[in-house]
Amino acid sequence: MQVKDLMNPSVVTIEPGSSAALAARLISRHNVGSLPVCGDDRRLRGVVTDRDIVLRCVAAEEDPAQTPVRDIMTRGCTTVSPQDDCREATRLMSLHQVRRLPVVEGGKLVGVISLADVARSGRFDMEAAQALCEISENIIVR
Repeated sequence: MQVKDLMNPSVVTIEPGSSAALAARLISRHNVGSLPVCGDDRRLRGVVTDRDIVLRCVAAEEDPAQTPVRDIMTRGCTTVSPQDDCREATRLMSLHQVRRLPVVEGGKLVGVISLADVARSGRFDMEAAQALCEISENIIVR
């Protein structure tokens, strides 16, 4: 099964110049843990997570209303292609300790695939369980 069969093509994104406060509101409103950061051209610039906002903005005593997402986002994100096998997506999630991967085609964001998407499919139970185990193991150890 390919990533395109399980990914969510309806992705809420944020622009690099938007505030961390707006990112937090979008994360809350859409009940997601991260937002892909894209320009008007839909090219992926990075990802901002709820953790980025807390650690790189709030804990650093920066004003979320005045802090642009570009200052706190994670750059150089691991991505997958819509044609990649779902097993490759779970391998990358495990390797990079993430639960979501942006799906990029032709340099542009076309969706996001999450560990939950893979697990819900019921076809990759072992891969999803292994990835979750490895992600959780490293969180506990750190």
